[in-house]
Amino acid sequence: MGELTQAQFDEAVRRGDRDLAIKPRARAARYDRSTGQVVIDLVSGATFSFPATLGQGLEKATAEQLEAVEIAGAGFGLHWEELDADLTVEGLLAGRFGSARYMAQRFGSNWDSEAAE
Repeated sequence: MGELTQAQFDEAVRRGDRDLAIKPRARAARYDRSTGQVVIDLVSGATFSFPATLGQGLEKATAEQLEAVEIAGAGFGLHWEELDADLTVEGLLAGRFGSARYMAQRFGSNWDSEAAE
């Protein structure tokens, strides 16, 4: 593997700064037992929630497992260690609750992955 040039490094920093400024990120996340929803508080001040049963890897999880949600990657993702499950905040906000294969299996072959981009 080659050396990283200063220009490549500088460009990566610019992309990272841009992503931090414009992409949706979680400030906090929790599982609400009373509603069965995963609730995400975004750094923008907005709140988003979805039924845990929709998330890939979360479908059969216990409440205790779902409560162990962690924020990953500067808020860009959610992670459940015991479940080995990861979801992106950006994807969730776009209606993607898992991989394209999962979405097609779960919601039918008519599910349009390009429309959710």
